[in-house]
Amino acid sequence: MSFLASAAPKLAPWKVLLVDDEPDIHDVTKLTLSRFRLDGRALTFLHAYSGAEAKEVLAREKDIALVFLDVVMEQEDSGLEVARWMRRELDNQFTRIVLRTGQPGQAPEERVIVDYDINDYKEKTELDRTKLFTTTFAALRAYRDIMKVEDARRTQQNYREGLERVIAASTHLFRQRNLKDFASGLLQQVVALLRLEQSMLLRLAGASVITGESKYEVLARIGDLGEPDIGPELVAQLDEARHNRISKLHGDTYVGYFPNSSGKASLLVLKGVEEISEIDVQLLDVFCSGVAVAFDNILLNQEITDTQAELILRLGDVVESRSNEAGNHVRRMAQVCHMLAQESGMPEDETAVLMHAAPMHDIGKIATPDAVLLKPGRLTPEEWEIMKQHPTVGLQILDGSQRPILKAAAVIAHQHHEKYDGSGYPQGLKGEDIHPYARIVAVADVFDALTHERVYKEAWPIDQVRDYLREVAGKHLDPYYVDLLIKNLDKAAEINRIWPD
Repeated sequence: MSFLASAAPKLAPWKVLLVDDEPDIHDVTKLTLSRFRLDGRALTFLHAYSGAEAKEVLAREKDIALVFLDVVMEQEDSGLEVARWMRRELDNQFTRIVLRTGQPGQAPEERVIVDYDINDYKEKTELDRTKLFTTTFAALRAYRDIMKVEDARRTQQNYREGLERVIAASTHLFRQRNLKDFASGLLQQVVALLRLEQSMLLRLAGASVITGESKYEVLARIGDLGEPDIGPELVAQLDEARHNRISKLHGDTYVGYFPNSSGKASLLVLKGVEEISEIDVQLLDVFCSGVAVAFDNILLNQEITDTQAELILRLGDVVESRSNEAGNHVRRMAQVCHMLAQESGMPEDETAVLMHAAPMHDIGKIATPDAVLLKPGRLTPEEWEIMKQHPTVGLQILDGSQRPILKAAAVIAHQHHEKYDGSGYPQGLKGEDIHPYARIVAVADVFDALTHERVYKEAWPIDQVRDYLREVAGKHLDPYYVDLLIKNLDKAAEINRIWPD
């Protein structure tokens, strides 16, 4: 026997149910058909000795191809009742039924065949070996052909339903405007599409040609994939998919490769799958090709947003460097603002806008004279009036833009020196008349100033900072955001650690 022949999967036998109250009939039928084969598949026999037993077996066992059914058992019409129950209550329209009776007058042949979809009707006395073979062959061939048609119908239906889910999923994704939301939404739709529980969407963040190492960025993750980071085995599978530009199943892990028109590619990891069917692969291809344009647009928008944010950050650095502040001040400010916005339950798109806009809070100082801005001592009343002009100057610089980040930066620059009790400047706004962005920036700005050394002061201990924040809550600062910061001082301290002076 060749290796290929020995390695070929063994075909499952055809299931045949013998229903008869005479044990000898079971034995004779099983012996007679012991060498029967159709399409290389033998028979496996199930046994029932009454109509009630037959119903139990039929309800329990799946894929029964043929039933040899005795008409008269515990009742004169027990077999007919089983046939009726199969077709109408169990809704089994596929299993072939061959009636066998020793009393043919009990059930007229034409009525039985028409009313109960009987495949054949035989008297026990006429079922010799040859006729039993031909009857079994005809019934099983009919069952095989019916199931082929049914499988084709189900495949078409599944594909149609899958396409409907693809359209619905794509429509949902086209509403997303940032990469994180898009990736998360894409992953959720793929998981729903294939009805899985674990998956991960990645992109190639960078690759080293010299060392041969690749760095992948996880855009979204659903479920527990077994390891917090991307391990060596998964990296090797991702590299293979990327280099060969193919999707591949590795055990229970499917790694999908989906290029887009920009020349980049996304890599999809699906865990806990036995196999990916041809329909699933087709649906994935249709789905991913359908969202490729949207993905390209999201990446382009992300690039524009990142560029805009970096320019704002660098401009903030320039302003802070003029006033001898540490450059990392604006980075810490942005991160603390983002943390407070998240803790307050602000929508993610707004928290992102705030984080990118916060570094521009003191942009107006670019017009403040050095004699005032860099003065080491206390300012005179006239000098203080000049300093107080920088929020208005900041608004003048940024006002008029329709870009969300610049619009937010204009509001922040103009209002971040307003005080909660109305004693701030330049407008004297009070309480919730001050934009939430500006109230959050004010809290983050005071916290950063207190926790870091300045030319006029040493850095305060964290306990002293906490006491001061509580003291000015409701006066200078919004008490709600002060409370949030105090509850999350550990997160704020970690931001200070990551971005030191």
